[in-house]
Amino acid sequence: MKYGICNLSVIPLRAEANDTSELVSQVLYGELFKVLEYRKKWSRIRLHSDGYEGWIDSKQFVLLNEEDYTSLLKLPIQLASDLVDFITTSENQLISICLGSNIHTATYLKHSFGGKSFSGILPKQKLVETALLYLNTPYCWGGKTPFGIDCSGLTQMVYKLNGYKLLRDASEQATQGEVLSFIEESEPGDLAFFDNEEGNITHVGIIMQDNYIIHAHGKVRIDRIDHSGIFNYELNKHTHKLRVIKRVV
Repeated sequence: MKYGICNLSVIPLRAEANDTSELVSQVLYGELFKVLEYRKKWSRIRLHSDGYEGWIDSKQFVLLNEEDYTSLLKLPIQLASDLVDFITTSENQLISICLGSNIHTATYLKHSFGGKSFSGILPKQKLVETALLYLNTPYCWGGKTPFGIDCSGLTQMVYKLNGYKLLRDASEQATQGEVLSFIEESEPGDLAFFDNEEGNITHVGIIMQDNYIIHAHGKVRIDRIDHSGIFNYELNKHTHKLRVIKRVV
């Protein structure tokens, strides 16, 4: 078994081994993963953080041995807390990184970081505050950064920055936590899931106070939520049909 670490700001994780394949997620600076299949140009990996699998360019990461991989997993997690920051390499070059990058692994790469970071488990009320950092981020299928993010990428990153683990896709996240019967039972930071006409869960957002929700739809935005779903005042209609509310924290 081979192992790897992302030594660049953000790299695409694709469904298939080619540059035109669907972007299913992204790998942020400092993230660790297992290399399930290593080829000259492409490698199939499984991220340690959420078990998500896909293909990345073999030139865009550093291979690790098992001993180093295991040692890095034992380090206390520290995550970059500014929207954009920088890592300095041993050659005194700068690498831009973004919110949520794993900077506790920088020393292994002989990089240094002097910015602000999050660590540990934060109170639940911090979830909405963190989500607001992504406000107006453009929607990007498979995205996980302030420059482009999808609905489940938003919820996963917000929870990650507060010390909680969520799976990657909305349908997977819907398997976590405790079901709430009514919106009135929900608290800021709870997750609301929405389904399509076939009954498949395809969207997720973070509940705020006073029946508002923050979610990624065109951009990260704040809308109203009621028993029917999400109501968009700009369009004057419901855009998503509510399926279930879950409490993960």
